[in-house]
Amino acid sequence: PPQLPRWKRSRRELLQCLERVLRALVAGGPLAAPAAGTQPAWERLLACCRGQGLLAPAESRAGAGQRGTDAATSRPLYLVLDDNFYYRSMRYEVYQLARKYSLSFCQLFLECPLECCLQRNRLRSHPLPDQTICLMARKIEMPDVEKNAWEQNSLILKSSDGASEDNEQIISLLAAALENPVKQNEENSEQKEADRAICAASAAHRADQACRRIISQTMKDAKDKNILPSEMKSLAEELNKLKVEFLEALRQGSNLKTQICVQSQYSDPATTVISSFQHEATTVVNKYILR
Repeated sequence: PPQLPRWKRSRRELLQCLERVLRALVAGGPLAAPAAGTQPAWERLLACCRGQGLLAPAESRAGAGQRGTDAATSRPLYLVLDDNFYYRSMRYEVYQLARKYSLSFCQLFLECPLECCLQRNRLRSHPLPDQTICLMARKIEMPDVEKNAWEQNSLILKSSDGASEDNEQIISLLAAALENPVKQNEENSEQKEADRAICAASAAHRADQACRRIISQTMKDAKDKNILPSEMKSLAEELNKLKVEFLEALRQGSNLKTQICVQSQYSDPATTVISSFQHEATTVVNKYILR
């Protein structure tokens, strides 16, 4: 979209072009012609593929119908994306491509002290402003294997050291990734769990709003029945405590508070909880009315 910043458009175009190449290499199909807006990025990517021997010169033109060389898929193929990737979400987009085509994925993160970054930047032919480097240092997100299973094939190296044993670690990382490609169904359980959490949160929100309305109406009805003010306070506390228990049961997937609706026609958890709460609230208020 034209409203996106230039760097975001460039990143999106590159990923689109990369997927076209992956589709051709994995499926053996033709290199589809890109959209007009991605033409410059496409030409640069094709030139890179040609330089690496993935495409013959005649086959690297941007027209449809050309195919990658057999040599491209007859040996292990590594695609290196050399970028800051300072947001984890940027790297996750690449992981999604690997998962989509059942390819391997790994990350090599170069950890470098800010002062070293500033010194190196000043030696460049076209250095960036220091504040840009400082901002990047604050924003960059390192791989977190404990929180993100998809980042398990990650290696963090001290960029300022350049030790010889780093090469062995990098080779081991690439070999491990190559032997364990991402399977499309690996993420299904995680996605299902995420979807379940979203649905549960939505159901809990709907149930919470409905229970609040029930409590409000119940308190109004109780007031009309001339219940004493001191008992009104106790009634409100009891109803709110009951609401908390019902909502917690809903979030935990427990049927402790919904057993009376086992035979109910309702299948939606939120609807079931609301119906059960209505029943319990009526029972509670009747205790006060019949005293």
